[in-house]
Amino acid sequence: MNIAEHVERAARRDPNHAAIVFEGTTVSYGVLDLCASALADSLRKHGVQRGDRVALYLPNIPAFPLVYVAVQKIGAIAVSVNSIFKSEEVRYILNDSRAKVLFTTAELLPNVPRPACPSIEHTVLCEGAEPDELPVDDWLAQGSPAFRANKMQPDDPAALLYSSGTTGFPKGVTLTHNNIVTNIRTAAKYSGYRQEDRLACFLPLFHVFGQNYIMNGCFEAGATLVLFRRFVPEAVLEAIHRQRITLFFAVPTIYIALLGMDLAKHDLSSIRYDFSAAATMPQEISRRWTERFGRPIYEGYGLTECSPFAAYNHLTSHKFGSVGTAVEGFDIKIFDEADQEVPRGEWGEIVIRGPGVMKGYWEKPEDTDRSLRGGWLHSGDIGRMDEEGYVFIVDRVKDMINVSGFKVWPAEVEHVLYRHPGVQEVAVYGAPDAVKGEQVRVAIVPKEGTRLEPDAIIQYCRDHLAVYKAPERVEIVNELPKSAAGKILKRVLREQAVKTSRG
Repeated sequence: MNIAEHVERAARRDPNHAAIVFEGTTVSYGVLDLCASALADSLRKHGVQRGDRVALYLPNIPAFPLVYVAVQKIGAIAVSVNSIFKSEEVRYILNDSRAKVLFTTAELLPNVPRPACPSIEHTVLCEGAEPDELPVDDWLAQGSPAFRANKMQPDDPAALLYSSGTTGFPKGVTLTHNNIVTNIRTAAKYSGYRQEDRLACFLPLFHVFGQNYIMNGCFEAGATLVLFRRFVPEAVLEAIHRQRITLFFAVPTIYIALLGMDLAKHDLSSIRYDFSAAATMPQEISRRWTERFGRPIYEGYGLTECSPFAAYNHLTSHKFGSVGTAVEGFDIKIFDEADQEVPRGEWGEIVIRGPGVMKGYWEKPEDTDRSLRGGWLHSGDIGRMDEEGYVFIVDRVKDMINVSGFKVWPAEVEHVLYRHPGVQEVAVYGAPDAVKGEQVRVAIVPKEGTRLEPDAIIQYCRDHLAVYKAPERVEIVNELPKSAAGKILKRVLREQAVKTSRG
């Protein structure tokens, strides 16, 4: 078993069929397979062995799938690094994973603090050029295109995708070859991927939705990935017509944005299927889309920790507001705080069991045991299940903030803010946002005699963190609400924000 066998199969079946379309360039399956083989052989020649970690700090460019497939062929572990991360965040992931090789671009290279990342032996540029930096073309020229994917055991690790999980700082979610292969096959089956399909992919490939459900699912079906650097509405809408895109994947905020646009001038007739995941789709948005286009937005649910596909709405009967029922091979239940199943209709924590559930958190056995206790993945999401097994998301557990489908863990933002010389106490919490779902807000008690400006605090966060983690609003307060034991009550701050948003 090896994930990369999907590209090898497609190349044998039809080597001239388009695998990737990007900015006017088409890469066939035959070329993708040959290049991935050459790169895999070059990785081997540079000392990369089975189980070694190779980091992909890349935007949505064809080099991402090329490097990813090459890493899988050799049996190494692909480490995805969010391409909008800044230096401190990049350092954390490179050091935590102990990555041996880093693939990046000239634009992103300044964010790589190489002296602080001792495990990195080679840095390879996949776009742009810098003096004394190796380009990926040199590595491709050094390898043999005859290299074939190594046979891996189903339980061998294949990918690390970093997630905050339910507690603490980012943890490397370890997904195996079996996790990913079974999950992408299920995705292709439920979403009905065909070889002649052309899948829009503007969602980030470093994220499990873009990486597995779209990219790997596409390659599993031998279909065509129409790749975009990012979501630029006019460019994507024009490409739907020009490239005859058939499958459209987005998060709720994008569907909201599109519903607010004049789409009459765009020919979207090639689209036969719309899919949403990564955040809960507002029921009203789903209804409006169906009324406008005559087809539902199909929804999936899962986590990075389950590869991610665990629930689907739905092959037969679609229910607005639900994320659907468990997919083939998976079980979903709702547990109370004692890890006992609750009656249908009552809310509790969503727990998941199935072939896509992760091997564990990278080198964090205690966190793994906590998350996988009793043989169930504890999602950290609060939901309920109706009598027909449809799951409805009710709330997020504890303090996690969901910004347009991206998880923001307050402790990470607070860690940065507490290094600011003027901050005495800080609380980071989520507030409702009509477009993003939630936004990050911060309440700060300044040090005595210090004057803090909210805009300066926001810029400080943007300088040290990915933009989506930075607060939308900062309040300078005299004190924070606390319990009798002195614990900061973020619940009170969230309740105040909800009241404010309702006017």
